[in-house]
Amino acid sequence: MRPDRHTGSAEDFWEGIYGNASSRTSGLPSTILKRFATGRAPGHALDLGCAKGDDVVWLAKQGWRVLGVDISAVALGIAAKNAARNDVADHIVFERHDLSKSFPDGKFDLVSAMFLQTPFDFPCALVLRAAASAVRPSGLLLVATHQTHAPWSWSAPNEREISAQDRFLELDLEVSHWRQVFVGPIHRKAKGPGGQQADVTDAVLALERV
Repeated sequence: MRPDRHTGSAEDFWEGIYGNASSRTSGLPSTILKRFATGRAPGHALDLGCAKGDDVVWLAKQGWRVLGVDISAVALGIAAKNAARNDVADHIVFERHDLSKSFPDGKFDLVSAMFLQTPFDFPCALVLRAAASAVRPSGLLLVATHQTHAPWSWSAPNEREISAQDRFLELDLEVSHWRQVFVGPIHRKAKGPGGQQADVTDAVLALERV
């Protein structure tokens, strides 16, 4: 389902995406999450846009208690089965949120927001400020967004998202309250739905509240 062929709500769109997709998962966490969360003392984590749940499952296997959030009930159902299949369901709670309208309660030792871009209008900066507010002292805010796009993406091939530094400035954080673990681009090979590959760049923020 292409965005330009969809006239319903964002919720309906994502339900269609996951409803028409395979329920299989890669079984692998985001490489960015693994890079920055490995070695941190487990606590309570929030994963925004958890999709099919591979990141929340990985965190739970590392000893974290995790809240996974997504707009799609279908995705959350797949993620719950993923957690049960990996024997970590007792470490994970799932909640359905349209983050443009509601945000989960609580404070967390890790808040992860991996690629929250959507083909619809979405208040990304507002949501990421809420994510930052949900981080406890000594906790980590981890954000990744597409800085360049693969040819098969919904965006125009030459469209560029904002850089990590601009994203950081957009959050308007009190800089004395945050340590920049990493703010910059990360380059990787992306794999498309048909097995195609492309070089892409992600804008990544890893910020620790002090």
